[in-house]
Amino acid sequence: MRTGNVFVTQARYQQVSLKETPYYHCISRCVRRAYLFGEDPVSGYNFDHRKTWLVNRIKELTGQFAIDVCAYAVMNDHYHLVLYVNQEKADKWTDLEVIDRWSQIFPRNKVIVETLQKNLRHRAAGKKLREKVSLWRERLSDISWFMRCLNEYIARQANIEEGCKGRFWEGRFKSQALLDEKSLVTCMAYVDLNPIRAGVSGSLEHSDFTSIQERLMIHAKKVKSRNPRQNKLLTRRNAKHLMPSQASKKRFLLKPLANMDGVGLEIPSLSQKKYFHLLENTARVLTLAKQDTKKSKNLLGGKNSLLEIMGITPEAWLKSIKHFHRYYGRAAGDEIALINFHKSRIKAGADLKHSDKWVRGKNSARLLYGT
Repeated sequence: MRTGNVFVTQARYQQVSLKETPYYHCISRCVRRAYLFGEDPVSGYNFDHRKTWLVNRIKELTGQFAIDVCAYAVMNDHYHLVLYVNQEKADKWTDLEVIDRWSQIFPRNKVIVETLQKNLRHRAAGKKLREKVSLWRERLSDISWFMRCLNEYIARQANIEEGCKGRFWEGRFKSQALLDEKSLVTCMAYVDLNPIRAGVSGSLEHSDFTSIQERLMIHAKKVKSRNPRQNKLLTRRNAKHLMPSQASKKRFLLKPLANMDGVGLEIPSLSQKKYFHLLENTARVLTLAKQDTKKSKNLLGGKNSLLEIMGITPEAWLKSIKHFHRYYGRAAGDEIALINFHKSRIKAGADLKHSDKWVRGKNSARLLYGT
């Protein structure tokens, strides 16, 4: 938040509320937006391999945290994640499971646990161990700790590679609460279509290091009679990090599209087929030299299409896909949901400018929802 000419940092607990929604859109940018994940035009070095580092680290962390990945996209100077916090899953873990999961991320904590377990006959040691487990359980369902374990690891690896010290990331990651199904689907599509929108890729299959490419690859593996596009995808060089030989070592699976629960009951569960169809047609519209409004409507609209089910017009969809992050602030959703989230953050202690007059995203919500 900005007050005058001074930027005031908001605590993460003032921006995240699992009571409102378990879905969040997170973004991290490289320092000064340098191409630290791609080919640096200044030095000529190519850092594409770091994208594999990032995806593999995400896989490792989602295997330990009670956090699922709905969508991701790794670009040359930043990355996007759409995360789902599964608090119920964390609550069901036994104390031993919590200790094992935390120790997988921070191996040095095994020594602490072993020392406390040896001295359990002492009341103080037992109390200390219970406090540690309770703290770790909380952290294993915390977005801030997930992003910290991800970003810090990548920064250290990059600094070791270059033999230098200093910042790798621009600052703290930005988070955006997704309050309903429309905002969730729109944000996921916004993330998946990032390479196409930026002109880096011309198709979904060639959108390397994105969740849509991974979903298409998983689908292609299951299909018995594959088409030429699916065969090319399975042999694509830049998608080798998704091959079974490497992926099998990780406990990572994208959250199934048919299981996007927890954000209301207005819209039926997502269909993978309809989602693929929507993104394929949206990609075609985005790659048109000059957008034809009539053609866009024909491609994106139609009976039983995902947009029709959600009640979004093709025009509103395209505008949201292009500028989703700019349209909304700390949260995205319909007008009422935005106002309620705004009020809940004020109750949580957030110091918001124009707290009772202005909520960023209200006009965008009217565009997307028609209210």
